[in-house]
Amino acid sequence: MKKKLLVLTGGGDCPGLNAVIRGIAKAARSNGNWEVWGSIEAFNGILKDPVEIVKLTRSKTSGIHVKGGTIIKTTNRGNPLDFPVQLDDGTWTTKDLSEEMARKIAELGFEAVVNIGGDGSQAISQALFKRGLKIIGVPKTIDNDLSATDLTFGFSTAVQIATESFDRLVTTASSHSRVMIMEVMGRDAGWIALHTAIAGGAEVCLIPEIPFKIDNIIKRINKRYKKGKGFVNIVVAEGAKMESGELVGEKSLDAGEKHLKLGGIANYIRKKLEEKDCVYQVRTTILGHTQRGGTPVAFDRILATAMGVKAFDLVEEEKYGHMVSFKNNEITSVLIADAIKDYNVVNQDHYLIHVARSLGMSFGDE
Repeated sequence: MKKKLLVLTGGGDCPGLNAVIRGIAKAARSNGNWEVWGSIEAFNGILKDPVEIVKLTRSKTSGIHVKGGTIIKTTNRGNPLDFPVQLDDGTWTTKDLSEEMARKIAELGFEAVVNIGGDGSQAISQALFKRGLKIIGVPKTIDNDLSATDLTFGFSTAVQIATESFDRLVTTASSHSRVMIMEVMGRDAGWIALHTAIAGGAEVCLIPEIPFKIDNIIKRINKRYKKGKGFVNIVVAEGAKMESGELVGEKSLDAGEKHLKLGGIANYIRKKLEEKDCVYQVRTTILGHTQRGGTPVAFDRILATAMGVKAFDLVEEEKYGHMVSFKNNEITSVLIADAIKDYNVVNQDHYLIHVARSLGMSFGDE
């Protein structure tokens, strides 16, 4: 009788998720001793009654590596340790359903679980591992904010999408002699913004790690126009902040969603520039979820597939409590506890900060 492996995808969707699922499923078929199942909407599929799980057969996973999204769905409101539950009076609370979930996983005959997700999902993985669940982590995030891996799949695709969009904004900014502000994702890490700004040749790049002043942005805009360039392109990360430290966003109204919904910093900067009597026309573009969608680039397909195969290898080796990692151009693994210990931000001494400043790019700090 074959052993059963449960796979799930949690948190925001990400280009390459299907390639990981396919990598796990194909590796298991090659091994011959396992069958792989997917839990719909992360742990929610197990916690529902009846459960929502699907066998990841050859027909289900064939060719999915080129598709965006995830065939087993995802959610960022399914933490089994803090699960949203609606009371009879219509209000919401949270409950720890991890014991119930672990019991159901065992009753369904699953030997192990592979949790594909970002820092929040892997924090859940670690908590469940400490409670006895045999679990393996796979890092997934377009934000590239997990410190235990050099790259996460989905990041390269997000940067490619952002760069292509930026290139288009350069031509319209030039045609109209405008200041164009493009907002990208990344939450509290500026990796997408920094890579996009350098790839696209931005004049200003605003990231969470370097607080900015509006006056410094105006100074750079005026300097650019005085040189006769006639337009300015700015890339701003959604989590960028002024020296006061405040973030632009709003509290989510969705049950179980505790993150501040970031977004709108581009429009905020535009308003501030206009209040400061910026004489040039300012326009904004917020890319939003386009960075998460669509076909993954070749690199992300390869990285995600390799990570899927490695995840299955770790299951076979019973190296539970480990997360797949890409380090020094090798696929390896690290303890999940180590993977979530530090948040991967852009350090001031990172070589790309030096590259950007050497190109004359402003971070709004001077």
